[in-house]
Amino acid sequence: MRLTTFTDYALRLLIYTAGKPETRVTIDEVSDWFGISRAHVKKVVLALARGGFLVSSKGRNGGFTLARLPDQINLSEVILATEPDFGLFECYLSGNECRISRPCRLPNIANEALDAFVAVLAKYTLADVILRPKYFLNPIEGPKPLRGPKVERVKTP
Repeated sequence: MRLTTFTDYALRLLIYTAGKPETRVTIDEVSDWFGISRAHVKKVVLALARGGFLVSSKGRNGGFTLARLPDQINLSEVILATEPDFGLFECYLSGNECRISRPCRLPNIANEALDAFVAVLAKYTLADVILRPKYFLNPIEGPKPLRGPKVERVKTP
């Protein structure tokens, strides 16, 4: 399972904004910081503002801030607001043409797994993943390879 890039950007933007609680953050600032196109950042800001996660204003002193305190922004809410669907299999999507959709039991298992995924995220808020404001003044290091999922892969003989 993989979340969309849009959701990834939304979470990064919220973490960045939470790390600068005393200032208005701008689209250009986030775009420069993360190396994300300005157009993408703008779309994410609009979606997060519509979802009640950010308050944004236009104009010379425009920018955005968190609409709620970090401990009031639940990670599962953000994921559910930014993901277009959780179409893990073709049968989840419109236009499904899988011939075994009706009798197949796999979607029920996948739904259970998805519920567990969302339930784990529901235990955490933006406050749990916030970075210290001083990090955003001068980052110590650039990007590093991710730690990655901790799922054991079944080896075939």
